[in-house]
Formats: sequence, structure tokens, C-alpha cells
Amino acid sequence: MTQESEETSARVVVVDDQTVVREGIVMLLGLLPGVEVVGAAGDGEEAVRLVAELAPDVVLMDLRMPRCDGVEATRRIRSEHPGTQVVVLTTYADDASVFPALRAGARGYLTKDADGDEIVRAVHGVLSGDAGLAPSIQRRLLERLSESESESGPRRAGPPEPPDGLTARETEVLVLIAEGLSNHQIASRLQVSTATVKTHINNLFAKTGIKDRAQAVRYAYGKGLVRPPAG
Repeated sequence: MTQESEETSARVVVVDDQTVVREGIVMLLGLLPGVEVVGAAGDGEEAVRLVAELAPDVVLMDLRMPRCDGVEATRRIRSEHPGTQVVVLTTYADDASVFPALRAGARGYLTKDADGDEIVRAVHGVLSGDAGLAPSIQRRLLERLSESESESGPRRAGPPEPPDGLTARETEVLVLIAEGLSNHQIASRLQVSTATVKTHINNLFAKTGIKDRAQAVRYAYGKGLVRPPAG
């Protein structure tokens, strides 16, 4: 551990529905420098209440618990108390556990075979802005990213900025015109009325100087809003 970790204790709440596990984690952390356990909870509901009451720096969060599971508790804590970070500490390292927890806002993810020093490092890591992830979780994230890129190709840059003062919705309508959709089809796709589509078209024509749909198609391709089909 760094000198900073030893000098500055992080205030931690431990959450686990199994009493013996929860008490064991509290006892372990009590023997280590760099953390101060300020509370312990047996489920997600109690965890959210304790965070509101104690404002800890970090919550060590189990996932599978009654009443309110760890993912929902993490989501609520990060939404209602953004100053508190969450590190998941669980038995499970499968995709169905890892990714929902990270999407809910957990900044760290450890399995329960982690030792005390690993837990303390993860706690201080997330407080410093790092991701406190177990090596096995880091590998799984990299594998998932690699799988995603191999399936869909390299990540593309975001869509170009709307040109000539067009709004995002006007640009969307323009792209659908270029794809050959009629006003009725555009209305159905965007779940708006045909009259609304016509208003968007009139506005984008006025802003761009376009006179008809053929010019709209050429304009959309010229601005890079759509690409010619391959082949």
C-alpha cells in the first residue's frame, strides 16, 4: 500500500446478507490500515439507508441479497449519493453479474477470494478515480471488448455534427429521406404524425436551400450523413 493509503482512512460500509461473511469482512478490515468500517448492512435496502445516514466514502457491496439486490442498491446509491463509490465484493464473476453491476455504477469489482490488501487497494483506487477491478474481471472486460469489435468491426466515431443549423431531429428526418423512406414511413419510424414530419422537412429545406427530395439525398451524402451502400 502507498503511504497515502496508510495515512488517510477511507470510511467504508460493508454489505452482505450472510452474517458470518459480513462479520468476517468487518473483522478483517478492522485489522488493516487505510480503512475504517463505519457500518454494516444485511441487504440493499439497509445499505441505501446507511449511506444516507453515514455518507461513507465507499460501500463494499454483495450482489445477491433479499429485498433489494446489490445491483439495484448500487444504482440507487450512485444516483442519490454520488459522493459514495461502490466496490462489488461477491462470489460471482460471470457476465450476468459483472456487467449489470458496472452499468449500475460500481467502480470496482472483486471476488471473495480477494485478500485484505486487495480490498484496501480497490477502495483507495476508486477514491483516486481508478477502477478497482480484480485481474480476472479486467481480463473478462478486455475479452468482451475484443469480442464486440470482432463482431461489429472497429468502433466508429460518433455521427457528424448536424450541418447548417439543423436540429438533431431534422437531421434524423433528412437521413431517412436519403434512405428512401416516404413521409408516412418516416412518421411511423419516429412515432410522430405525418404533419410533424412535413414541418421538419419544410424547416430543413429552408435552412439548407434544398428544393426537393432528390436534392435532399445528394445533400445528405455530400455532408457524410449517410454512406453509399457497399458493392
